[in-house]
Amino acid sequence: MPPATESEIHKLQIKGSAKLVTEFFNYGLNTILYQRGVYPPEDFSAVKKYGLTMMTSLDDQVKAYLKKITSQLQKWLLKSKISKLVVVITSKETGEHVERWQFDVNIFNNNSPVPKSSSGATSAATDKENSDPTAAAAEKSDAEIQSDIQSLFRQITASVTFLPVLDGNCTFNVLVYADADSEVPLEWGDSDAKEVKNAEKVMLRSFSTNSHRIDTVVSYRLAE
Repeated sequence: MPPATESEIHKLQIKGSAKLVTEFFNYGLNTILYQRGVYPPEDFSAVKKYGLTMMTSLDDQVKAYLKKITSQLQKWLLKSKISKLVVVITSKETGEHVERWQFDVNIFNNNSPVPKSSSGATSAATDKENSDPTAAAAEKSDAEIQSDIQSLFRQITASVTFLPVLDGNCTFNVLVYADADSEVPLEWGDSDAKEVKNAEKVMLRSFSTNSHRIDTVVSYRLAE
C-alpha cells in the first residue's frame, strides 16, 4: 500500500478533529443546561467522559434537538464552514437574554488560524414547552487534548461561583455562525446576535486539536 499523501493525512486529521470538537460541543451544551439550571437536575443522567462525571439530558426533545445541531455542526466543521457556536439563555418571563456562551472556532492551516469569510448567525431555537499536516499532527497528543478539554469543563462547572443565579424559568437558543455559502437546514432560520445588554464578560480556557482551536467566553447580566 502506498504511503498517504499530505492532503490525505490532512483530511484524516480534519475529520478526527471535527468529530472531537462536535463531541465537545454536545457535552458542552448539556453541561451548560445542567449547571445553569435551565432544566431541573432530575432531567439529567451522569456519564463518564474526559475523566470527569458529565451530566447529559434525559429529555427526549432536548436530546433530539442537540443531536440535530451537532450532526449539522460536524458537517460544517469538516468543510471549515463554521466560525462560532453560541448558546444564549433567555428569561421566559421578560424575554431578556441573561447569559451568552460563545465558542469561537479557529481553523488551522500550516499551523496558523485561517481567517473566516463573512458569516451570519443561524438559529436553531428550542423551548421545552413550546502546511505540513504531518508536523501539525505531532504537536499535540490525544492525552494533551483531553487534558485541555477536561480543564475547560472544570472551569465551566466552576463558573457557577461567579455567574448570577438565574431567576425564574429560562429557555435557550443555539446560534451557529456559518459561512454565507453554507447549506442550511430548512428548519433553521436567520437570527440576530442575541447579545446580553450591559454584559460582563469572562474569558475561559481554550483548547486546541491539531486542526481547530476553540476559544470560550461567557457574557452575563449583573444582578440588579
